[in-house]
Amino acid sequence: MWLAAAAPSLARRLLFLGPPPPPLLLLLLSRSSRRRLHSLGLAAMPEKRPFERLPADVSPINYSLCLKPDLLDFTFEGKLEAAAQVRQATNQIVMNCADIDIITASYAPEGDEEIHATGFNYQNEDEKVTLSFPSTLQTGTGTLKIDFVGELNDKMKGFYRSKYTTPSGEVRYAAVTQFEATDARRAFPCWDEPAIKATFDISLVVPKDRVALSNMNVIDRKPYPDDENLVEVKFARTPVMSTYLVAFVVGEYDFVETRSKDGVCVRVYTPVGKAEQGKFALEVAAKTLPFYKDYFNVPYPLPKIDLIAIADFAAGAMENWGLVTYRETALLIDPKNSCSSSRQWVALVVGHELAHQWFGNLVTMEWWTHLWLNEGFASWIEYLCVDHCFPEYDIWTQFVSADYTRAQELDALDNSHPIEVSVGHPSEVDEIFDAISYSKGASVIRMLHDYIGDKDFKKGMNMYLTKFQQKNAATEDLWESLENASGKPIAAVMNTWTKQMGFPLIYVESEQVEDDQVLRLSQRKFCASGPYVGEDCPQWMVPITISTSEDPNQAKLKILMDKPEMNVVLKNVKPDQWVKLNLGTVGFYRTQYSTAMLESLLPGIRDLSLPPVDRLGLQNDLFSLARAGIISTVEVLKVMEAFVNEPNYTVWSDLSCNLGILSTLLSHTDFYEEIQEFVKDVFSPIGERLGWDPKPGEGHLDALLRGLVLGKLGKAGHKATLEEARRRFKDHVEGKQILSADLRSPVYLTVLKHGDSTTLDIMLKLHKQADMQEEKNRIERVLGATLLPELIQKVLTFALSEEVRPQDTVSVIGGVAGGSKHGRKAAWKFIKDNWEELYNRYQGGFLISRLIKLSVEGFAVDKMAGEVKAFFESHPAPSAERTIQQCCENILLNAAWLKRDAESIHQYLLQRKASPPTV
Repeated sequence: MWLAAAAPSLARRLLFLGPPPPPLLLLLLSRSSRRRLHSLGLAAMPEKRPFERLPADVSPINYSLCLKPDLLDFTFEGKLEAAAQVRQATNQIVMNCADIDIITASYAPEGDEEIHATGFNYQNEDEKVTLSFPSTLQTGTGTLKIDFVGELNDKMKGFYRSKYTTPSGEVRYAAVTQFEATDARRAFPCWDEPAIKATFDISLVVPKDRVALSNMNVIDRKPYPDDENLVEVKFARTPVMSTYLVAFVVGEYDFVETRSKDGVCVRVYTPVGKAEQGKFALEVAAKTLPFYKDYFNVPYPLPKIDLIAIADFAAGAMENWGLVTYRETALLIDPKNSCSSSRQWVALVVGHELAHQWFGNLVTMEWWTHLWLNEGFASWIEYLCVDHCFPEYDIWTQFVSADYTRAQELDALDNSHPIEVSVGHPSEVDEIFDAISYSKGASVIRMLHDYIGDKDFKKGMNMYLTKFQQKNAATEDLWESLENASGKPIAAVMNTWTKQMGFPLIYVESEQVEDDQVLRLSQRKFCASGPYVGEDCPQWMVPITISTSEDPNQAKLKILMDKPEMNVVLKNVKPDQWVKLNLGTVGFYRTQYSTAMLESLLPGIRDLSLPPVDRLGLQNDLFSLARAGIISTVEVLKVMEAFVNEPNYTVWSDLSCNLGILSTLLSHTDFYEEIQEFVKDVFSPIGERLGWDPKPGEGHLDALLRGLVLGKLGKAGHKATLEEARRRFKDHVEGKQILSADLRSPVYLTVLKHGDSTTLDIMLKLHKQADMQEEKNRIERVLGATLLPELIQKVLTFALSEEVRPQDTVSVIGGVAGGSKHGRKAAWKFIKDNWEELYNRYQGGFLISRLIKLSVEGFAVDKMAGEVKAFFESHPAPSAERTIQQCCENILLNAAWLKRDAESIHQYLLQRKASPPTV
């Protein structure tokens, strides 16, 4: 499943793992900030709810399932005939069941008479039902029959309804599914645990003018005897699979199709009249399937794969085996109206979901504790796949900004969690669909791949997939396969990364000894609140690469740091050569250099002799050290000024993100305008070089960079950018010169930020007229830039209106909270005032966590952490408990950062104004 709310280039701005970290001049402040966490009760997660997995006495072999959805009354009828195995004599069967009414149930032992259940005991809290039988069910096989009814809900989970508008303007509903993690039980009674696998024979009774899809290909379609307007569609039997991967869709769709070179039928289903917009994803999918088949050396196991765009969809996409569901914006590309970042996002999401067809679907995690294995792996290999399909995207550099640094921001908090988390109750499962499972998981797999080498990694993957196909596996099983393939101590190394939270800060200093440099390395846990102050400091086994200015792209030395301190001798490294740790920013750690080593590295930023991903990593490490109070923020601002010659999109993107975090922090001061002047100074040279219009020979990354830079300058109020944005916006609205898709976000953002009620009205009109969801989302994400209080209120009201799809409300409210200091307060009040409606809409899913994170994490006053905590104590949101703890921690860290560094930042900005630097 893909969770990102936007294209990777936007992901960190929208998912914002938040402002800040930090406090401490010295341990004193560090301890005091931790005391505040404890005084607010934020330092430990609440107790886990009691939970038991299903008993093992009865298990399914095959589900024969027929469902008949009513697309007008929003109900469905179901008939289940499950071939089951009674392993231990019992007089009851316990299954998962939620929001379903069972009408009749019976069990017929093979060759014996049917026994009717005499009672259905629903345990709603645990989402279980116990079927009681008047006599004992003996060991052996039999058939469990259940007739039931349910609701096509509007919660975007289980079997639910999705609203769409036909080309003629009529509002209709499709019936669609989203079962991961624990919502198959809302569609049919089942053993809804990933390790309880079975085969499925699915039939759907649907209106004859509707498309009906499921995991497998259609094998029969015949009139339904009771109603001439309906047909019964039967699908082929699935392989052995987990319930969370079952899917069905009933609606109106067009499609485009092709065959992969391996002969798999690939289709992309689109809204009616938009088949053209499925062609890009079709091309990516057709290239991706053979890539994975070759990489894993295991063929794709099904005869077909469908990719379908769903109007109302909470996640980004879901990897249901053979029927992958997507948000429209994660699948559809309009050649004229889609921007470059949308193409890239579609490529990554298709790559992610198709990787799951092997890694997750063919071999499935044994329990949700190992979720990271699914998601971390897919989040890593999607980049490998896109790099193969689109080498011009420079996608691995983007990985560092989009995933690696995002994971480190979250994992530095006291309220982070290990990659592997023991989970039980369904509400706890939703909590771990976060940047640790996805982005840290992907980052440590990237580090592991680099440590092992591609050849042995592929060999180990093939061993793992072959051994466990159609079965379940745990993290240890993958380590064993990779260890056998590589001969390296994989389990010992990786357990330090998956079983404990956090990551190390490597401190390094150098001494010249004749012709060699001797490095002294030491590791301590990196904390967002400053130097680690605990008694027993965790330790990691860290694969470390070291490069020098002699060959910046090659590792001079690779070592495994398996102790708290170690010395390393670099042979034949002269005093005038720089030395850098973490070549390619692959190791999941931060580096703090001695002053002398850092000073020797900084010219490599200005003259570009450091590779782009290393320039990015160096800047990001320094920024994080400043947030943590280990170095001064002013020192980082000075380093940022050295990026004046920077040509690389991703380096600018990361720089932009960090300046955005700093701007949000300083919006709490009276010198916010001064940091905007700094932003303009840093970004105007690259803005002038790029200009507004594409030049011959430019490519994908130039388009991304232009949009980023113009948006940054426009938001900061750069006069020439603002004037040109207004001129182009006017031409766009009047139809004289339509804005290119890549310029729309920066222009919309700029005119709204510096506009009035007329500007907002025009934007809302453009939103209403937009035929494409990508354009609607583009507008929704920038509406929060407006500054006038009455307009902010109008945007918040709009967020909950019928005009905005339920899954997109979150980004509208989040945009308001991130747009300005007043917006932040207004968004928080709006959430409190409308909590009942918002919680009812998103409860139990990750969208409620994202809504809370986006809305409150930018605060920087101690008392706000207490207010947020108090609100959620009286308005519980179980699936967001950890997120709430993290947000409150970040608010306290922001407040400490502001107290510590605000004055020195202000003085530095005033000094720059008095004597501007020469570039």
